Amino acid sequence: MMDFPFPPALRLLRWAIHGTFAILLVIAVAGVAREGSSALVAGGGLLGVLYAAGIVVEGRLPHFGGRTHLLLGRTWLVVVTLGWAALALAAPQFVWLAFPLFFAYLHLLPLAVALPGVAVLTVAAIGAAGWHTGAMTAAQVIGPTIGAAVATLLALVYKALYAESEQRRILIDDLVRTRGKLVEAESDAARLTERERLAREIHDTLAQGMSSIILLLRAARRDLAERPHEAALRIAEAEHAAQENLEEARNFVRALAPPALQHSSLTAALRRISDSAVAGSAARVRFEVSGVPVPLPADYDLVLLRVAQGALGNVSRHSAADNARVTLTYLDDLVVLDVYDDGRGFDPHRTADPQAGTGYGLRVMRDRVTALGGTLTVESAPGEGTAVAATLPLPPREVR
Repeated sequence: MMDFPFPPALRLLRWAIHGTFAILLVIAVAGVAREGSSALVAGGGLLGVLYAAGIVVEGRLPHFGGRTHLLLGRTWLVVVTLGWAALALAAPQFVWLAFPLFFAYLHLLPLAVALPGVAVLTVAAIGAAGWHTGAMTAAQVIGPTIGAAVATLLALVYKALYAESEQRRILIDDLVRTRGKLVEAESDAARLTERERLAREIHDTLAQGMSSIILLLRAARRDLAERPHEAALRIAEAEHAAQENLEEARNFVRALAPPALQHSSLTAALRRISDSAVAGSAARVRFEVSGVPVPLPADYDLVLLRVAQGALGNVSRHSAADNARVTLTYLDDLVVLDVYDDGRGFDPHRTADPQAGTGYGLRVMRDRVTALGGTLTVESAPGEGTAVAATLPLPPREVR
């Protein structure tokens, strides 16, 4: 009567028990039919229909072990037992149907109730056999007793196999849930990583570019009345900066290299942003290259360019510097980018300096450099300027 998601071996055992009942019932009905007892044939057929109905109803119930399921199953067991008892008293052919009923007792009842029930059923089978023969023989006692013992052992094995199967099912469910949580966590981590990447890109490109545009337009407005030619140059530079920012925004979607690197080398790109990053401010920037330039991986070019943009953006917005210097140095196994200014400086140990912004830009620069195995050093003090140095180890193929 049980209907669990059993493995094939347990399902086979289950249907073997039902098949045994069907075979014994057919043999019994055939025996009484030969004797011409139509009432017992009808009774055997009714018992078979009742047994089959229990199997069908059980298979349609969604939750095995619920109160409704157990109540129906045990009611079914009582009715089948009474039907068997009536037929067993009427004809000896039905006595052996007690054997598959042993399994039904052991499956539908708690073990403490099932074992006494099996014992009572065994005694009833022995008594019915003796009733028909008028005498009690050893075979009549041994047969039902062995059947009850075998049924009990098989039922215990059945329950043990089910318990193991259930534990395995629970373990698989836990693994599936854990895998689902892991996939969800990885998805969340990927989203956070992408969000952080976009935040760095926006800070180092669009935000810096917008700051340059604002400074250029302010300078143009200041010079518009007295120096219209210089104001026009500032407006043209602002227009060019706006165009570059538009290209940067489009490249976020296409995931391409920044415009400054698409058609030129790193040194050329650094030279251009050194001239444009502080446009509209009083600072003068000088760019220098030390050592013999070597081709760098695209991610190295991007990180060095972004560090230069971020550092020069801080120079133009916060430092009030008169002079700044950008130096790109190629060593045997390192490439170093230095950005120095003679501005007001700040305390780098403070999380947010009122004159140096929020500190987010420095954190972004450090994250970019650290991701490539490099280091970012910031040296500054109030009134003594600021030096930012990004050091990246050259990949093995780049070591000279």
